Amino acid sequence: MPTSPLINQLPAEVLQLLARHQLLRPLLNRQLLVDTLSDISVPQEQEQQAMDAYCKEHQLTDEQALKDHLTLAGLSMADLRWRVTLPFRITSYSLENFNHKAEQRFLERKEQLDQVMYSLLRIKNVYLARELFLRIAEGEATFAELASDYSEGKEKAKGGSIGPVPLCQAHPRLVEALRSHAPGTLVEPFQISDWWLVVRVDRYMPVSFDETIRKSMCRELFQEWRSEELNVQCKALTGTLQS
Repeated sequence: MPTSPLINQLPAEVLQLLARHQLLRPLLNRQLLVDTLSDISVPQEQEQQAMDAYCKEHQLTDEQALKDHLTLAGLSMADLRWRVTLPFRITSYSLENFNHKAEQRFLERKEQLDQVMYSLLRIKNVYLARELFLRIAEGEATFAELASDYSEGKEKAKGGSIGPVPLCQAHPRLVEALRSHAPGTLVEPFQISDWWLVVRVDRYMPVSFDETIRKSMCRELFQEWRSEELNVQCKALTGTLQS
């Protein structure tokens, strides 16, 4: 997609000023959205729901409050309607143009999307870690009790409970331990950096290709396309300014 004619009509001095203050790319980004999504039809009910949600979020309880808000923000009502319907437009465009690639993207990303719940206890003393592991394994105390009393990480506040979180967010060594043990398994202490970890796998939550994931993959593909297109436009425009 070529750079918007509106951008190309700006004087070179203005474009150079925008570039100097790192505002050129954000401007191109916003205009790319306008050029791409302006033809997307938004149902009146959908638009009104978006407007109502915006007014509620900003505590705009009557028409005058809304007018004052727009004045302070330097926006017209049309500008605001565009803003609040942008998420709907992005989803609609993404589904229309990237739906055929969504399932393949899901398969490529599935390991990153799968979630897990686990219990974690981490301390720096290997001997104490071993002792606590045995106490849990032999039923002398619960994982939550010992994590609350002994864990030295932020999980202490929740009795060692972690998740549900994407499996890929964990340290690679921890991911390996979680993947290689069945739910309910108490994993023997192992070391990551200065920490000794005792881990119990509580629950795996594999992600399936449902409607929510399909929309998410389509939006992800759209954002990828958008970023690539933006890079092309920025490169072309800055090249023109430098010549």
